[in-house]
Amino acid sequence: MKKVRTNGINKSSLQTKLIRLFFVTSIIPILLLSIFFYYNISDIIRKNTEELTINNLEQTASSLKLRLESYEDLLYQMYTDDSLVALVDKINNDEDLAVSVNQLRRLMRGLLYTKEHIRSITVITSKGEIITYDQLTSVTNRNSWIENFSLTKDQIYDEVSKDNYTHIFPTEFGTNFANDDFYLLHIAHRIIDYKDLQKKNGIVVISIDEDLLKEVCLTHNDSEENTNNFNFIVDNKGRIISYINKELLTQKVVNPDAPIEERREAYLDFITSESFIEKEYITTYIYEEEELSWDIVNVSNQKMIMRKLNTQQKIIILVSFLSLVIVIGLTFLLSNQLSYSIKSVVTTMNVAGSGNFDTRVKIDNKMPREVELIAIKFNDMLGKLGEAREKEKEAGEKQRAAEIKALEAQINPHFLYNTLDTINWMAIDKNEFDISNAITSLATILRYAITKSNEMVEVRDEVEWLKKYIYLQQTRLKHTFRCEINVEPEILDFKIHKLLLQPFIENAIIHGFEGMKREHILKIDMKLEGSFLCITIKDNGKGIEASMVESFNNRDFKEPESNHIGVENAISRLYMYYGEQISVKFASTLGEGTEVTILIPSRGESL
Repeated sequence: MKKVRTNGINKSSLQTKLIRLFFVTSIIPILLLSIFFYYNISDIIRKNTEELTINNLEQTASSLKLRLESYEDLLYQMYTDDSLVALVDKINNDEDLAVSVNQLRRLMRGLLYTKEHIRSITVITSKGEIITYDQLTSVTNRNSWIENFSLTKDQIYDEVSKDNYTHIFPTEFGTNFANDDFYLLHIAHRIIDYKDLQKKNGIVVISIDEDLLKEVCLTHNDSEENTNNFNFIVDNKGRIISYINKELLTQKVVNPDAPIEERREAYLDFITSESFIEKEYITTYIYEEEELSWDIVNVSNQKMIMRKLNTQQKIIILVSFLSLVIVIGLTFLLSNQLSYSIKSVVTTMNVAGSGNFDTRVKIDNKMPREVELIAIKFNDMLGKLGEAREKEKEAGEKQRAAEIKALEAQINPHFLYNTLDTINWMAIDKNEFDISNAITSLATILRYAITKSNEMVEVRDEVEWLKKYIYLQQTRLKHTFRCEINVEPEILDFKIHKLLLQPFIENAIIHGFEGMKREHILKIDMKLEGSFLCITIKDNGKGIEASMVESFNNRDFKEPESNHIGVENAISRLYMYYGEQISVKFASTLGEGTEVTILIPSRGESL
C-alpha cells in the first residue's frame, strides 16, 4: 500500500482506498452475518429442542395411558370373573372358608405373574376379610402394603365400592423387603356379579411397582442415570410419584391448583435444590395428562448446548477475521469472487432460516478459502439439523407402530387355546355337541385374530372369518338377527389388514339391535369403486344420535362414549394404517338404522 504525493497533498493509492473501503464495507456485514447466523441457529436449535421435548412428553403420556390400560384389562378379567365372584361369596358366607381362601389365592397367584411389575393382588370382601397374594412378604397370609397406606382398609373399600369406575391410587410407600424400599401405585375396582349388579361383595386391588412409571419416563431418554435430560411425574396432589431418585418419591413439590407457569417455576426450584444442574441452564416443560390429572415434567440441561453455541460463535468470528486478513491482500483479484461467495452463503442462510435444511452452499474452485470454510461449517450444521429432523420423524413412526400394536388385543395364545380345548372336551364328555361346535368355531376365530394380528390378508380370508364370527354372535343371541354378505368376486384377492371390520359389525349387533322389536337385519356389501375397495355395513337397528355420528365422521373423540370405544379405536386404527387415503363415513337415522361406508385404497397398501 503506497501513498502518492500530488501538489503537496498525500493521497492514498487506489489499492489502499479499495482495501480500506473493503475493510469498512466488509467487516460490518460479516460481523452482522455472524451474529445473525449465531442467533438464527440458536433460535432454530431452541425451537427444535422444544418441539422434540413436547413430542417426547406427548409420547410418554400416550405410553403411560397404554401401559395402565393393559393392567386395567387384567383387573377387568378379575372383577368380572365368575369363579372369583363365587369364591368371594363363599368367603362372605363362611362356606368352606379355608378351602375358598386357598382357591382364591391360587387364582390370584396365576394372574400375578401374567404381567411384569405386579407386586401384589388383594381382595377385600364386604365383611372386611383381606385375601392377598403378595411378592413383597415372606408370610403367605399377610398383605405387605396396606398397613402403610394413607387410607385404612375400610376407607379403601368404601372409596372403590361406591361406584363402577376403576380407581387409581398414585404412588405411595409400600414396604421394605429384602433391604429395599418398594413404592407402589394401585388400581382397584369393585367385584361385579352379573347376576346381581347392585350387590357389593368385595373389591379387587392390583398393586404395581413404581418402576412401571419410571420405565415409561425413561422410554424416550438414554438411561436411568441420565440427569441431563429426564422426565418425572407429579400427581393431582402435587406429590412426586415417579422420579430418578427413589428417596424423593411422595414428596410434595408443587401446589396442584396453581397456574402452569407457577408450577413450572416450582419444578425449576425443586430441581435446582437438588444441586446437580445449575438453574441458569435448566429448562422445564410440563405436559398435563387430563384423564389422570397428573403432570409429566421434562427437565433438560442446556449447558452443553450453550457451550457448543459459544464455541461455534467464536469459530465463526475467528474464521471471519482470518478471511478479512487474507482478502485485504487480494482485493483486486478476489473482490468479484468474494462478493459472489458471500451472496451465495447469505442466500443459503435465508433459505435454511425458512426451515429448508436440505439446501446447501454450492462450493466451487473460485470461492475464497475463508468463505469456503464458513460454507463447509454451515453445510455441516445443516446436515446435522436434517439428521435430527429425520430422527424425529423416525421416532414418530416408531411411536405410531407402538400405538397400533397397543390397540390390538394382547392375549396369551397357548393359554387361550389350551383352555378352550379343555372346555371343548368337557362339552363332548357331556354330549353337548352344539357347545363343542361353538367352542371350536371360537378357537378358530381367536387363532386367526391373534396370530400375526397386524398382517395383511386376502378379502376372502377376512370374509370367511367374519362369517364364523357372525355365526357365533347369532348362536349367542339365539338367532335374533340375520345377516346378508355380498362380495364381488373380483375383490376376493385384494389384501387388507386383519380384523378391520369386526368392531363396526359388533357395534351394530350389540348396540344397534338393542331394544328393537322388528326383524333384525345386518347387511355387509363389498365391491370395487374406482381405485377403492368399498365396504358397506348396514343395519336396521335403533340408529346413532347425530352428535355421535358427527364425532365419528370428524374423528373428534375427546370424550369417548363407553359403548363405542371399540369403534373409535377401529377408526383410529384405519387412519394409522392408511393415513388420509382412507375414508370412514357414518350415516344414521334414529329408529331406522345405521350405515357405515369404508373406502380403502384397492392396492391394499398401508402407510
